[in-house]
Amino acid sequence: MIATSLIIIIVFYLFTIAVLVIGFDKVKDFNLRDLQSKNKFTVIIPFRNEAENLRELLSSIYRLNYPITHFEIILVNDESQDNSIEIINTFIPKSNLKNSASITVIDNLRRTNSPKKDAISSAIKKAKYDWIITTDADCVLPKYWLDAFDEFIQSNNPICIVAPVRYQNPNTFLDRFQTLDFLSLQGATIGGFGIKEPFLANGANFGYKRCVFLEINGFTGNENIASGDDIFLLEKFKKLNIKEVSYLKSDLATVTTKPVCNFESLIQQRLRWASKTSHNPNWFSKFLGLIVFLGNFACILMFLLMLFQILNVRTAVALLVIKFGVDFLLLFKTSRFFKQESVLLSFLSSSILYPLFSVAVVLLSFFNSFEWKDRGFKK
Repeated sequence: MIATSLIIIIVFYLFTIAVLVIGFDKVKDFNLRDLQSKNKFTVIIPFRNEAENLRELLSSIYRLNYPITHFEIILVNDESQDNSIEIINTFIPKSNLKNSASITVIDNLRRTNSPKKDAISSAIKKAKYDWIITTDADCVLPKYWLDAFDEFIQSNNPICIVAPVRYQNPNTFLDRFQTLDFLSLQGATIGGFGIKEPFLANGANFGYKRCVFLEINGFTGNENIASGDDIFLLEKFKKLNIKEVSYLKSDLATVTTKPVCNFESLIQQRLRWASKTSHNPNWFSKFLGLIVFLGNFACILMFLLMLFQILNVRTAVALLVIKFGVDFLLLFKTSRFFKQESVLLSFLSSSILYPLFSVAVVLLSFFNSFEWKDRGFKK
């Protein structure tokens, strides 16, 4: 009975991840055609105590290839207590953006339990242009970032664009562990679009039309959920017109961010991500989350059952090979797209630890609050 249950779980897991692998391949790479720049963008970047990251971000803004008359940057200060403002004020006079007044710093107007949603809403009220792109202050933007968005809009006429995010090249095992986990999320994101069931987005690289944001009443309805400035908007855009919600699969549109520096921060980050799951109306997201949880829980159970000689070793090994094999396939395709194949060297060791990590985060999310950016958030 136990063996049969485990086989059923792993078969469901295999089928589900295989569907995402197929979906990943269905989303075609988008290549630039050197079209004349047409669209104008308001880039919104909330920040809180980001002094160590702002120089890299601002330097990448300085290197953007897009015409400075076609975009503005709104940096939203969310009660920073470090010298973030000083760094920004030092940078702006040295940049080639100063004459066009393309960088503006405003203060966040707190209204809800979600500082980031408040920051984005505050900036949208002051935005000059109809296309909004959000990113994070710990990101580095590629040179042709806005060019990629512009040409994609010209070619596809979407109302909402989800775009790629990657971690910087990892140095430590913790970095590689996080990178593999993040690659799996990015692969699932792309796969969801490929099977016409988009369910994930990342606010570090997310674009949408301002007029449509206002039409769907922005974050109204989920403003008191601390996280989810991306997936809840995605669901609203889908409900309005799913055919105009697209994924921009382009290396030139990929922003780079950093993994967290220690295990405690990793747990807090994942608890923050998990906090929005129960509020997500997307059935596929919940179904996938359940299958992934059961697949990882089954791995832990198989190790224990083998230890106590309750489960046949050959059966357990066969099921683990199937589970790890389909995981590897999705990660291989995703790492190749993000040019991070070297991280696969840590696949086996990470795969052994990941079920414990994943199941622990899910269980903790039911009981624990979390801390982020020196603030505590209740469940």
